Amino acid sequence: MTFKLSKRSLDRLKGVHPKLVETVNMAIKDPKLKIDFGVTCGVRTLETQKKLVAQKRSQTLKSKHLMQEDNFSHAVDLVAYDDGEVCWEADVYDDIADAMLRASKHVDLKLIW
Repeated sequence: MTFKLSKRSLDRLKGVHPKLVETVNMAIKDPKLKIDFGVTCGVRTLETQKKLVAQKRSQTLKSKHLMQEDNFSHAVDLVAYDDGEVCWEADVYDDIADAMLRASKHVDLKLIW
């Protein structure tokens, strides 16, 4: 099955490093991918990051979601969809991780999952 990113996911990739954007775009089209996914976050402001840390939803103010020295975010948050519904089962994220890691090798991106 072939999946594609929604307009909302594509919009959330604005400001993300081009190699990471290319990785996400390749991963969603990976023929081995068994689960759909979307992008929930690309770029964050420092204000948003501070709120997430205060809420204990993030652990650092040095998030790669913040604009880095090259003026790009170096992180994305992804969510799995099973028949259009958000899915939190760990094994589906392993499938997404594998697709992302395969794609990252094609664009020469060192990816940390």
